[in-house]
Amino acid sequence: INYAFLIVTVSVMEGDTVTLYTNVTTTQQDEILWYFNDTRIAVIAGDLSRICTDVQCNEDTERFRDRLNLENQTGSLTIKNIQTADTGVYQLKIFSSSSISEKIFSVTVDAPDKVKTISVKKGEYVTFDPGVIKTTNYVMRLYFNDSLIAEITGDQSKICTDDECKERFRDRLKLNNQTGSLTITDTRTTDSGEYKLLISSRILQNSVSITSLKTFIFTVIAILKHILKCLNNSKSRTCNQKVVGSEFQ
Repeated sequence: INYAFLIVTVSVMEGDTVTLYTNVTTTQQDEILWYFNDTRIAVIAGDLSRICTDVQCNEDTERFRDRLNLENQTGSLTIKNIQTADTGVYQLKIFSSSSISEKIFSVTVDAPDKVKTISVKKGEYVTFDPGVIKTTNYVMRLYFNDSLIAEITGDQSKICTDDECKERFRDRLKLNNQTGSLTITDTRTTDSGEYKLLISSRILQNSVSITSLKTFIFTVIAILKHILKCLNNSKSRTCNQKVVGSEFQ
């Protein structure tokens, strides 16, 4: 009987969706078992599969309640909305008639600030940076108020595929294919809103995939030039009162 062993180390962010791949296709003779810190959390035996069979997994701590998905064809395990308490060792064991395979995933979960607030003055530019290392197995989608405005898939990129997006951001979006960052030039008050950056990547010899969501709350501040001129002129007290009073009534 052949025996294979592999260790994979990965760091992810709290809230990510993480898939740990078996890189095999199961048969009715295969038995696949997943353990978290020595507690069995999932199993495929023949054509039957179970998730969280142990009390510690689904009753005592309720650690993975409704957050695990087991792919029946491959036995790959997906952890949704991963938490810092999910940091630990995930052990995969695969038994077949001719071989035994074991893979260890050492997973560390960090807890960053997932929502970033950005403000700029009208007419300035803003850049939304994914803050990750781009790989060939990389997909990035940026949404503005739930409408897709930019996408990078591998070496392919698209900006504003629908008419409403093209009209709103006409010639003002710049996408960097190397870093995945998106810049909006000549910002307008109508650009204010919620921007969501969805990043999916498959890494470490296709052993792990990670899907992250970052949210940017973006505000464009409109400053009237003639108000600033008055406010900056200490001798023009009348101008200050008159202009400010008329503009904000």
